[in-house]
Amino acid sequence: MSKFGTLVMGPAGAGKTTFCNALIQHLRLNKRSCFYVNLDPAAEDFSYEPDLDIKDLISLEDVMEEMSLGPNGGLIYCFEFLLQNLEFLTEKLDPITEEYLIILDLPGQIELYTHIPVIPTLVKHLTRFGGLNISLCAAYLLESTFVIDRAKFFAGTLSAMSAMIMLEIPHVNILSKMDLVKGSVPKRQLKRFLEPDATLLEDDDPAGVREERAVDPSETGSVMGGDSFKRLNKAVAQLIDDFSMVSFLQLDVQDEDSVGGILSYIDDSIQFHEAQEPREPNDEISDYGDNMME
Repeated sequence: MSKFGTLVMGPAGAGKTTFCNALIQHLRLNKRSCFYVNLDPAAEDFSYEPDLDIKDLISLEDVMEEMSLGPNGGLIYCFEFLLQNLEFLTEKLDPITEEYLIILDLPGQIELYTHIPVIPTLVKHLTRFGGLNISLCAAYLLESTFVIDRAKFFAGTLSAMSAMIMLEIPHVNILSKMDLVKGSVPKRQLKRFLEPDATLLEDDDPAGVREERAVDPSETGSVMGGDSFKRLNKAVAQLIDDFSMVSFLQLDVQDEDSVGGILSYIDDSIQFHEAQEPREPNDEISDYGDNMME
């Protein structure tokens, strides 16, 4: 039996859980079933109670206290423990039918899926390679305010591309929190960030002129604004441009159409609608009648 799901991931503060909440609300309004899985062992507050919560297996707070680990080391330990107890996921996810969309909310430490093979191993278990046969799509969120600092934007884009290469599943890359940049970044300028290329950095140094002046190399401003830093940014941007893998969609969780548009891309990536049973006209009439009675 086919199953369908999306991995919601991205850097800390990108709005992953907020997007999950908006997605669940949109699905419920459209009478679609979903199964919400929290895989962040540090998460505490939820607008919608998870159907499956990693904290029922292990929590970051307990690990940090008992193992004397920091937040990053504790998260890695939590996921390594999860990989040793994958039946925790299998028992709950195996009975789920194809009309459900499984939403997996991941923590924001990007090293989990770019530096160490923790999330890639988990993905293999969830997909057909591990037996659960979930058709997965990754929704990678990057905060739209990054476009104001182009070096930060390209660093975030590089992490998105790294995740795409490591996970080897369909990706939908999303610029989140669009409401925060509306009015401060012109629409024409914003469109350039949806298809990132190296020419975006030329606006910061249009003439390519190097300023010759004596600087203290130990100063933060010198490190972040010197020639070496500019060359590094250009190399990163050119690498992204050469691969030509990353493009972004815009997301405003306060806009129902925006959330629905993202969902349609996720559905297309996992071929959700192709697996659904066709509905009889009488079913539509029945649903309409039920809605009128409510």
